[in-house]
Amino acid sequence: MDYDEEYEGTKKKDGKPITFKKWSAVAVWRYSINQDTCIICRQNLQEPCLECQHQGTSESGGDNCHIAWGVCNHAFHFHCLSRWLKTRPACPICNKDWNYV
Repeated sequence: MDYDEEYEGTKKKDGKPITFKKWSAVAVWRYSINQDTCIICRQNLQEPCLECQHQGTSESGGDNCHIAWGVCNHAFHFHCLSRWLKTRPACPICNKDWNYV
């Protein structure tokens, strides 16, 4: 739908059409995944992992705590997955060989 079509005919109380002088949009993003927790540490994926919380990097917003994605479309905290892969080179959820996206 075109912007002009959607707002055509929209009038203020005095009968004049509404016009936008300035528009400041704000966006919030999230990862679009089916899971919301790291199955390894049981923490929310949007929050720092336990290792980052322990090291005190969570005060900086957890910038160093990245999410690792696999070709199986499962996601984990990178630090948690790194420790997991040292003992077993498979996805903790589906048990397929782990490969990063």
